[in-house]
Amino acid sequence: MAPFATPDSDTPPGRPTRAQLDAAVRSGTRTALWTVLAGTGLALVKITAGVAGNAYALVADGVESLTDVVSSLVVLGGLRISRRSGGEEFPYGLGKVESLAAAMVAMLVLAAGIGIAAQAVREIRVPQAVPAPFTLWILAGVVVIKEGLFRFVAAKAGETGSRLLDADAWHHRSDAITSLAAFVGISVALVGGPEFAAADEWAALLACGVILWNGGRLLGRAIRDVLDAAAPPAVREQIRALASAVPRVADVEQLRVRRSGLAWLVDIHVEVDPDLTVREGHDVAHDVKEALVLSALPILDALVHIEPHDPPPPNPPAPPTAAAPGSPTPHPDEAAREGPPAEAARGRAPSPLDAPEVVDGHHPEETAP
Repeated sequence: MAPFATPDSDTPPGRPTRAQLDAAVRSGTRTALWTVLAGTGLALVKITAGVAGNAYALVADGVESLTDVVSSLVVLGGLRISRRSGGEEFPYGLGKVESLAAAMVAMLVLAAGIGIAAQAVREIRVPQAVPAPFTLWILAGVVVIKEGLFRFVAAKAGETGSRLLDADAWHHRSDAITSLAAFVGISVALVGGPEFAAADEWAALLACGVILWNGGRLLGRAIRDVLDAAAPPAVREQIRALASAVPRVADVEQLRVRRSGLAWLVDIHVEVDPDLTVREGHDVAHDVKEALVLSALPILDALVHIEPHDPPPPNPPAPPTAAAPGSPTPHPDEAAREGPPAEAARGRAPSPLDAPEVVDGHHPEETAP
């Protein structure tokens, strides 16, 4: 997902990227505040209903919702810090804080999955009473609300390109999955009776597999951003096209793009006419940077290198044509057998050395065997 994949009306193309980032951070901050309020309320309801209804899956789900609140607070702080200028100590800004916070949220997802799985295994080994039927209604409402939160936060993540919001959205989806698993498990326990009282724990254990997979995927993406992984090919091609369209740019020699929070940092080498003056080359570099920073892409900064454009060398002469297939190949001794007249016919003057050797007054051809 590229940053600002679908810019809204507040971030039109041509505005400075800093203004785009400010608008994206404000949108993400509002989203995080809503999820904090919703997550806190849901966690209290689930824990209370789980204790009253003897449903461990619901209690575990409520604890997992508390981690949602913590992750939303991390989102809130991470977005606010990432928009700040790094000053002289951090000349490239604090955008990496967004990726580091996304890694923290992903680790919270992994920790929640491992904790729920461990507790479910312990509960499976101890006989449990059948949960109360009213817990099903609580779980049904939780699934609907959590799935709605996932879609809401995921949409904001798509608008802003925030890895942090995307990780938070999948945290809500993980909560919806555990709630759905608890709903199925409690339903089996109510229908099957005391023999199936542990069905909700088994359901929670299975749901942990999905949670751990999502947590690992989110953590991997955050680590790639921290390690300056290359931008997607589509983003690089857009940047290459923007630079190539600048007047007096002959070609793009090299392009490197890395992510910094919600924006991109670009290093680009462009080729120009080698006869341009230093001032003219500087003007071209300035035009390239302006074209990139003011584009619809959220490019925070661009470092432009000027290289001389060398035309490709002329095509080398064609190699001599080989003999046609099937033509006879002369024997190596034919030149010697042809004698001086044949050599002369090919343009070489005859030499005394070309004369056949005489043995006892006879040529070798005349000597009898």
